[in-house]
Amino acid sequence: MENLFLQSPSITTLLGIVAILLVFYVFFPNFDRQRKEPPGPWPLPVFGNLLQLDLKSPHSTLYEFSKKYGSVFRVYLGPQKVVILAGYETVKQALVNHAVEFGDRQVPAFADDLHDSHSSKGIIFANGELWKEMRRFALTNLRDFGMGKKAIEDKIIEETQYLIKVFEEHGGQPFSPARSINYAVSNIIGSIVYGSRFEYSDPEFTSMVERANENLRLAGSPSIQLYNMFPWMFKWVTNRMRIRKNVADNRKQIKLLIGRLQETLNAQMCRGYVDSFLVHKQKLEDLGITDSCYNMENLVSSVGNIFAAGTDTTGTTLRWALLIMAKYPQIQDQVQEELSRVVGSRQVKVEDRMNLPYTDAVIHETQRLANILPIAIAHKTSTDVTFQGYFIKKGTPVYPLMTSVLWDESEWETARTFNPAHFLDKNGKFVKRDAFIPFSAGRRACPGEGLARMELFLFFTFLLQRFRFTPPPGVTEDELDLTPFVGFTLNPSPHELCAVSREGF
Repeated sequence: MENLFLQSPSITTLLGIVAILLVFYVFFPNFDRQRKEPPGPWPLPVFGNLLQLDLKSPHSTLYEFSKKYGSVFRVYLGPQKVVILAGYETVKQALVNHAVEFGDRQVPAFADDLHDSHSSKGIIFANGELWKEMRRFALTNLRDFGMGKKAIEDKIIEETQYLIKVFEEHGGQPFSPARSINYAVSNIIGSIVYGSRFEYSDPEFTSMVERANENLRLAGSPSIQLYNMFPWMFKWVTNRMRIRKNVADNRKQIKLLIGRLQETLNAQMCRGYVDSFLVHKQKLEDLGITDSCYNMENLVSSVGNIFAAGTDTTGTTLRWALLIMAKYPQIQDQVQEELSRVVGSRQVKVEDRMNLPYTDAVIHETQRLANILPIAIAHKTSTDVTFQGYFIKKGTPVYPLMTSVLWDESEWETARTFNPAHFLDKNGKFVKRDAFIPFSAGRRACPGEGLARMELFLFFTFLLQRFRFTPPPGVTEDELDLTPFVGFTLNPSPHELCAVSREGF
């Protein structure tokens, strides 16, 4: 009996084992012990894999994880388990072939600050019937008011003239093109939403644009990522308070703009998305339906979603394009040679795209390499699903790692190098690439893709027709920094360029 006692585990050891098991069950309650789960780095209690992540560039860490753990793996963001999808084939299979299972939206803690209530989630962070209805209404009306049509092409061409004028005012001297580009792009979506453009000097307009852009930058900051993981602990961080103030100010401003449109509303002549929403809301109320998703708070949220999404991605891509042209003058030479040969000094039209394969390839390659949304907005599984042999529980946040798609070395010949040849065949004709999905894919793909593609083409070609973009005096092309700025989307680091007017324009 004495020998048996001596060979038994000590009380301290047993207590230690029990404590470890309790911690595991408390902090990782979703761990499925019966079915094969995705692999991933071992998490710490409470912190998960936080200490292994570079919060200034989380997509970089996740990209490295994908090389070790494969195309479907899990990490713990604090106590919450999430699944990462990496590589084109895996992302496509999940978002397109299993669109329903991976079709819900995970709502991060900071996103709750963007809306007044659970019934006013707008479009981006809505789920279920609310999302279906808001997306359907938005798509229908955005098309009705010109998205992807000749009418909006004319508006973009008109807006390019205002933008060109701003660039000309600098007389070839160094300046930051960021704000004027954002104002120009905002005016396109603004004309669809409100029915008219704004002056770049309008303080209401410029403040809205600046606040929306700042929120996207703050949303990707380390402190907001920590708030998303531990909302009870980091709810007083400065960046969260700043986002809340910006959202409150923008919602107030949007309500004022909607109120002005209400005063002159004509149901027979809708000027934009807001008018259509208000008319539809009134029709439902006339039928005695007062509890629909067509309410004022949801209109404000939807307008905020459309305005921010329609400004940041296109404006950011254009800024990258001009910076890349200044850094690679030989590529800029080829774009301008093609424009001169095919278009000359006349006005570029969307229909010219098919005859400008190199220019089109440069735009696509800018989107690919810039990789401005390196981690897609989180999805969430709508049901239990077995995917590529791994069990993923219902309600699990899922992050498509877009970096791993746009920089997939099995899909792109020189994945980390700016190379327009990725989109050209041996005869110099433009070719589509399946792995080019900067607008995501499936049910949650960007509804404004058609508009964004048209804007990028027209703004870029008009600016390259009119100007030669160079580094500031004393700065070489090699010194232009392509390191992105920390944010929810990857913007170029602050910089200045010279826009030198070309002869004949």
